Amino acid sequence: MKRSKRYDSLKKVVGSEKLYDLDKGVKLAKKTATAKFDESIELSLRLGVDPRKADQMIRGTVSLPHGIGKTVKVLVLTKGSKAKDAEEAGADYVGFEEYIDKIKNGWTDMDVVIATPDSMSEVGKLGKILGPRGLMPNPKSGTVTMDVAGAVKEVKAGRIEFRVDRFGILHVSIGKASFDENKLKENFKTFLETIMRMKPASAKGQYIRSVALSSTMGPGIKIDRLAVLAELR
Repeated sequence: MKRSKRYDSLKKVVGSEKLYDLDKGVKLAKKTATAKFDESIELSLRLGVDPRKADQMIRGTVSLPHGIGKTVKVLVLTKGSKAKDAEEAGADYVGFEEYIDKIKNGWTDMDVVIATPDSMSEVGKLGKILGPRGLMPNPKSGTVTMDVAGAVKEVKAGRIEFRVDRFGILHVSIGKASFDENKLKENFKTFLETIMRMKPASAKGQYIRSVALSSTMGPGIKIDRLAVLAELR
């Protein structure tokens, strides 16, 4: 892949082999976010797991203390009194049949879909549309629930979903380049602590194998894995 001159110059600043502690890594991630928009700061973790094994499929949700700086559009699929609860909690779209039809016709202008259990017989039919986009409601991620108000508030406050890919890597946003360094570090540590608690008993060898930060348009910054883990202890 051909890189821009801007990217190549930033890559030289970062260095391809150097390891950074968290403080310097966050500073560098902010420094290399030189695009004309407020870039996200992204965290990548390579885990020592085999996602093909059910007990090593690392997935879930976490509420970051400072959110990720993104306005999240939430659709709640429900009927009756729960619809009012969702509206009062701040959901962007609330309804049932009309949104089921819109999604069948290709509408996906939302970031999170929350559904009540009694609606899943119909919502389940949308799997081919919502699934590939990571929008399918799931009890494990807290998006199939009777407490729609609580779920909406958590998502709006900064709860994110994560799922390890087939190579054993997790990619998540931990905020924006405009965040101050302490907020990014606190979000980083909250996420890493969550992943550490989820270590499968069957995972052998190193669990956290590599850690990297980057801005949306910037190069990867390798973080000293041992130094970061020592900070959590």
